[in-house]
This record gives sequence, structure tokens and C-alpha cells, in this order.
Amino acid sequence: MKLFSNIYKKVIRYSKHRHAERYLGVLSFAESSFFPIPPDVMLIPMSLATPSKWVRLALLTTIASVLGGIAGYFIGVLLSDWVQTVIASWGYTEKFSQVKLLFSQWGIWAVLAAGFSPIPYKLFTITAGLLSMAFLPFVLASALGRGLRFFLVAGLVAKVGPKMEPLIIKYIEWLGWLVVGLLAIIILITQV
Repeated sequence: MKLFSNIYKKVIRYSKHRHAERYLGVLSFAESSFFPIPPDVMLIPMSLATPSKWVRLALLTTIASVLGGIAGYFIGVLLSDWVQTVIASWGYTEKFSQVKLLFSQWGIWAVLAAGFSPIPYKLFTITAGLLSMAFLPFVLASALGRGLRFFLVAGLVAKVGPKMEPLIIKYIEWLGWLVVGLLAIIILITQV
């Protein structure tokens, strides 16, 4: 059964869809303020499917992500009681505490580093608003951190991806099951 090779082919095909860039922008905006899925799930296959557009895709993702981050900031400013209830109901209380600790120790540098952090970016944007971080430095740090991440990801995929694609296709089933296995192990470890 070729489960992952079929998924791979569909993802690449959808990455070339005429509205794919719009979807990437919407996902990038939403992820920075309220949605749990990172834009990398679209940015990577789109950069692989059309390597010549990697700069455009990275720029779109960065701009939409920063705009979403601004929305997240104002969610934190305007809806602090509701936000803390949602954070708890989504199971992000511990991660939210980590983000608050990072803010107290590092300030604006925490936002810059958030572009590469495994902690969901929306927690940083909302926390910046909750803690009334200075707005302009927040926006500049968001643009720099997110931009570095998305340009790095898209650039690497565009440059190395096409060369690696034959190897990826050859071992896609093994790689897919390896990822599933690693996710299962991570889930088991975090539940213990």
C-alpha cells in the first residue's frame, strides 16, 4: 500500500493550485493569532513545487504572519480574561507559563526567538499583548524573527528540495512511517 507517496503527490498538486498563495496567506495570518497549524505545512511543498517562487512565498508568509501576530497582540490586549480561559481549555497553560517566563527574562528578544521556537507563535503574540509589550518593537521583532525563519525554510527547500526529491520519493513510505512512529513516541513520552 502506497499511503505516503499518494499523499505526497496530492500535496504537490495542491501546492500548484491557482489559489494556493491565498490559502498560504490566510493560514500564515491565522496561525500567528489563533490557529494551531503552522504555515510551513504549505510553504514547504509550495517551495518544492515551484522553486522559482520561493522568495515571493517566503515574503507572503512573513507579511501575513506579522499581520496575524498584530491581531494576536490585540487579542491579548482587548480580551485578556477570555484568552486565559481559552489557553487553559486548549491545554496550553504550561506553554503559556513558559512564554511568560521567557518574556520576563528576555523581553523583546523572546519575540525574535519565537520565530524558531517549538512553542506556538500565537502564544508569543497574545502574551505580548497581555503584558502590554511596546507595539513597534514587537512588530519589528516579529518581522525579523518570522522573516528569517520563512526565508530560511523556503530557500533551503527551493535550493535543496528538487535535488533531494528523487531520494524522498524513493523512500517516502519509510520516511512517512518513521515520522508517524516518532510522533507516537513523542506523544507517549509527553503523556507520561
